[in-house]
Amino acid sequence: MTRHSTATWKRAAQASALALTCVLTSAGPAFADPAQDEASATASASYIESVETVDEQQLVLNVYSASMDEVFPIQVILPADRSEPRPMLYLLNGAGGGEDSATWKRQTDVVDFFSDKNVNVVTPVGGAWSYYTDWVQDDPVLGRNKWQTFLNEELPPLLDAELNTNGRRAVAAISMSATSVFNLAIDKPGFYDAVAAYSGCVQSSDPIGQQFIRTTVETWGGADSVENMWGPLDGPGWVENDPLVNAEKLRGTEIYMSSGNGLPSYPNDSLDNPRMNDGRASLPDQLIIGGPIEAATNFCTANMARRLAELEIPAVVDFRDRGTHSWAYWEDDIHESWPFLSGALGL
Repeated sequence: MTRHSTATWKRAAQASALALTCVLTSAGPAFADPAQDEASATASASYIESVETVDEQQLVLNVYSASMDEVFPIQVILPADRSEPRPMLYLLNGAGGGEDSATWKRQTDVVDFFSDKNVNVVTPVGGAWSYYTDWVQDDPVLGRNKWQTFLNEELPPLLDAELNTNGRRAVAAISMSATSVFNLAIDKPGFYDAVAAYSGCVQSSDPIGQQFIRTTVETWGGADSVENMWGPLDGPGWVENDPLVNAEKLRGTEIYMSSGNGLPSYPNDSLDNPRMNDGRASLPDQLIIGGPIEAATNFCTANMARRLAELEIPAVVDFRDRGTHSWAYWEDDIHESWPFLSGALGL
């Protein structure tokens, strides 16, 4: 693996609201922001319906989202030491939203890995193919998606109270959701101490990024139309939700990105990977589909790294010299990035 910071980053991609803080200086009257009022209203109407104890380390909080009018399970790995308030790490699943077998808990060692760490690890179950964003209209297939409102407004105060958090928070994600982590942070600057994006395509308003999203949402997710998400492809919604365009709003947030280049490696892309033998993964899919996808995310990651470097926004970017779009690498990523995340969380 080659590790770069944006201060020294060089071209390596060959293989491939604080929403407007208005200070009114005029003598005229100040008007409330309807969007903020609506977010506050839905946040106050959301609640924890029930709490399930899985074991001494794990809980499931069943949380009612007022914006989506639905209850979602929130998986929690508790801190090793709960004698004082601890930070929170959102660990988002990928395109399937945790509704399938492609989840952090089933595919990786996250429960064991975090068993001795003093952080609340929070993983929502739901939001398949949604990009964890607020859709402009309901989709006939995917329904109502207001995930940005849920994750940024409704869920945090409930988690802070239930889990006794200390106000520090980070968000990490893979694949589809590696776009979401940036947009969550851009929507609410300063709210997240750090974001970590593993194998994501962090651009949405250009043809390449839009095709990546269309494939995820329509081809794989079966949505009626990707335009139900952010409106017409040539409209302002896609620009407003493009982290590459809005990267300046990430200033002050600690950033970690990683990507392979699509080339297989041993043992992750071989039959010696235990996931191939217990039904969690398919070697042909990993090579034929996962290889090209990861080559594309390498291209996108390099574009974002270049943009951050131009803006002189610090970031840590790990370009692996091998790797497909698959869970063995993401397990490695959470291990590799934990020192970065724990530092940002004050641990």
